[in-house]
Amino acid sequence: MVRGKVELRRIENAASRQVTFSKRRSGLMKKARELSVLCDAEIAVIVFSQRGRLSEFSNHEMQKTIARYQKHAGVVGVDKRDTDYYCIQQLKQESASMAKKIEQLEASRRKLLGEQLGSCSLEEIRNLGEQLERSLANIRLRKDEMVMEQMKQLRLQCSENIPREPSRRAGTGNEVAAAATGTAAAGSSVGLSNESSTVETTLSIGLPTAPRWDLN
Repeated sequence: MVRGKVELRRIENAASRQVTFSKRRSGLMKKARELSVLCDAEIAVIVFSQRGRLSEFSNHEMQKTIARYQKHAGVVGVDKRDTDYYCIQQLKQESASMAKKIEQLEASRRKLLGEQLGSCSLEEIRNLGEQLERSLANIRLRKDEMVMEQMKQLRLQCSENIPREPSRRAGTGNEVAAAATGTAAAGSSVGLSNESSTVETTLSIGLPTAPRWDLN
């Protein structure tokens, strides 16, 4: 069955008009996104609702796309107030998005510190515990690495200082050995002199023996 042509006209019912606007806007943004991906086209879509709510899509920076459009369209007398209004609205949206992200990060930080856990489910508590255990393991690993580095530095310092002390000790030992050798030599010479003097004394003491004459 062939569907007849539908006449396009303004929807009188406000609720139906809002529902149709939301559906068609989502479809328009989806088609623009698909076109930018499939054809690698630079696309910018700006939609204002009846209440003045802004909806937009751009696969590049919106300001650059608008400037490019103005350049190609030959638009010279663009109202600066409209551009400023658009920039202000965009900054407001970015500020609201950043504030929401900051709030989420602050809530996560408080939960990691063990605060405001009353609203957390059992699964969230488990995830927080696992995250804290991983963080603690990383901290301990880094601590061990720093301790090992310090120990290596101390060993290097000790190895640089150790060779000097044995050389001094070796020199002192040599001096002591030389002194001991000299003392022993002196003692041996003294012993020899004592022995020689003893021998001489023994020979000089006693009466002389009378000579024997052979009369035969």
